[in-house]
Amino acid sequence: MSELYLRIALPSPLRRLFDYRAPTHIAANAWQPGVRVRVPFGRRELIGILVETATATTVPANKIKDALALLDTQPLLPANMMRLCIWTAQYYQHSLGDTFSWALPTLLRQGEPAEARQQKIWLAKLPLNLDDPLLTRAPKQLQALKVLAQHSQGIAHERLEHFAISKDSIAALLKKDLVSQQVRQLQDLAHKKPSLAQPELPLNDEQQAAFNAIHANNQEYKAYLLAGVTGSGKTEVYLQLIREALAAGKQVLVLIPEINLGPQTLERFTKRFNARIALLHSNVNDRERLEAWLAARSGHADIIIGTRSALFTPLQRLGLIIIDEEHDTSYKQQEGLRYHARDLALVRARAANVPIVLGSATPCLESLHNAHSGRFALLRLTRRAGGASQPKFIRLDVRSLPLDSGISAPLQKEIRKTLEAGQQVLVFLNRRGFAPVLMCNDCGWMSQCAECDARLTFHQRYNELRCHHCGHIEARPHNCPECSKVDLRPIGAGTERAEERLQILFPDTPVLRIDRDSTSRKGAMDTLLTTIGSGEPCIMIGTQMLAKGHHFPRVTLVAILNADGGLFSADFRASERMAQLIVQVAGRAGRAGDPGRVIIQSQLADHPLLVQLSEQGYFAFAEQALSERRATSLPPFSYLALLRADALKAELADNFLEDAYSIAEQLVTQLAIQGVELLGPIASPMERRAGRYRAQLLIQANSRAQLHRLLTPLCSNLENLASARQSRWSMDVDPVDLF
Repeated sequence: MSELYLRIALPSPLRRLFDYRAPTHIAANAWQPGVRVRVPFGRRELIGILVETATATTVPANKIKDALALLDTQPLLPANMMRLCIWTAQYYQHSLGDTFSWALPTLLRQGEPAEARQQKIWLAKLPLNLDDPLLTRAPKQLQALKVLAQHSQGIAHERLEHFAISKDSIAALLKKDLVSQQVRQLQDLAHKKPSLAQPELPLNDEQQAAFNAIHANNQEYKAYLLAGVTGSGKTEVYLQLIREALAAGKQVLVLIPEINLGPQTLERFTKRFNARIALLHSNVNDRERLEAWLAARSGHADIIIGTRSALFTPLQRLGLIIIDEEHDTSYKQQEGLRYHARDLALVRARAANVPIVLGSATPCLESLHNAHSGRFALLRLTRRAGGASQPKFIRLDVRSLPLDSGISAPLQKEIRKTLEAGQQVLVFLNRRGFAPVLMCNDCGWMSQCAECDARLTFHQRYNELRCHHCGHIEARPHNCPECSKVDLRPIGAGTERAEERLQILFPDTPVLRIDRDSTSRKGAMDTLLTTIGSGEPCIMIGTQMLAKGHHFPRVTLVAILNADGGLFSADFRASERMAQLIVQVAGRAGRAGDPGRVIIQSQLADHPLLVQLSEQGYFAFAEQALSERRATSLPPFSYLALLRADALKAELADNFLEDAYSIAEQLVTQLAIQGVELLGPIASPMERRAGRYRAQLLIQANSRAQLHRLLTPLCSNLENLASARQSRWSMDVDPVDLF
């Protein structure tokens, strides 16, 4: 009998498969593509994914090693997910083994069995008697019982808090024999058909037209761009499309850009559907993530909500994909496997032959271009749901006005007026910390990161200087390191400083800061959102975390403190991002009955971009930006790949990129590749970061096919370069950031 060889993808940067001998005590038919295999690798043991088997190998007999163990009886990844991972690795020029690692939960990468643990499930006892005298003086228990009654499949013990059910209430109901407890393994249960737990909201004409258009083609692949102004009711359209998919026995994948949008999305979906909903993002602990992943794969989870990594979740009955806030750059992974979840979602939807909906109030220019060219069907929602009006934009020229921690006197007056009317205020400042720099008033010294070409940001709460690029932290000096004087002053304003000043100016009003620092603790964001949701007058001060997806019905004033940041940037996408950010944060105002106002503080209030945004709206800006991109042959009218390199010395990164440039030039000539231009190599806009010197080579092509004709052989050649061993390098296909 001939020997069987296993071709395994290992979590390694090397872009190839590794051959191992199959142990003879394991039957040949057990080696199925998609199973995990433990193998020796140097002095370590690694867990890889079997890609294929073969009866011959090019590895010499004296060097080939035996696989150590087979970890799965059935493929962990179904065939369709295997194909998606292989396509992803090829398109993004990444190691296949590393791509598989991105697609698996952490515990599965570590060799945990792909088995769901037993769960404790709570159910209301039927028939339900809400008039039971035992509940007369227990309103919390009564409410808990009502919620349990809405969910005939029961609620998992670890999910009780998501439904505002306390452990004390559930214990009291059990004692009163009004609820029952089951211990079960979810995968062993028959799947129950989902149902509505809450009545649907009526759709207006535009929402109904969008729903009808998507529903009419729900049995095949088609991409829809749902471009609706902020507050136009895109989520309600999603929910009713999901209801139709669930009724047809399908699963739905919903991608959200940020972790902090997870709780409110989960809450809204949970209230609407009596269905099993799985939440997948990096803040979910490893065990819960594995449970959700297994539930999705087995078909027991009906709705899967997650950030970009959730795209790789295997689904048995996929029927619909929804990408919320599709313009958001968070969908692009910026390290390791540099994939774009929105673009990969389109690939997955096409392969599965299911519709995909991309929703945004500010669609990215690539998506708008796809809509104009007919690749996407464009569905517009131009009116706010429920009769709410669009906010009024006011450009406030602050050139001659003194600023108090970034806040002008006219703005303070408007904030006071809004609070006195019993409404809420949102102040947007996209800069964390107390001040962007600490400066000596005597000699001009400024706090500089020792590892980066960047200033250290002063964080007053911790009395620290922090680098927001490499994470370096140092204590605030008492004396100037240059001249030893003590007059060190924070220059500029961040969210901490604005928060401090607003607390002084409005002492009787809660000031809630929402940024990465204030929401880092588990549950902190939920607490803040609960306070805001109470409707009491308050001031929110925050970064772009506040700009997207949130519904604050009592906010009637939005203030944008520093709107000039993206007007003059080397990045050709800066104006697009700035426009999206302004429109998104402005969209938090006036989403209920009261009209909203947006005050944009600017040193350049008459700048054409700000004028156009405030008077004509985002889509007028987008059309002009697209015509400028077309004239300059920039994406979406061309295709980019960015070869990055970094090393301990600048010349090492430069040497590698010079070698790469020479190889690329030769390949272009040898393969007769048309319409490709090599730009660079040049130093990165921030040359030194985390103690390493960075440089980049930009590759631009007129055609995606021609670009990949070059990239595939180029990456193969780069792995063998001597200079590649002295620097770290990565290929970023379709980069969203040239920084």
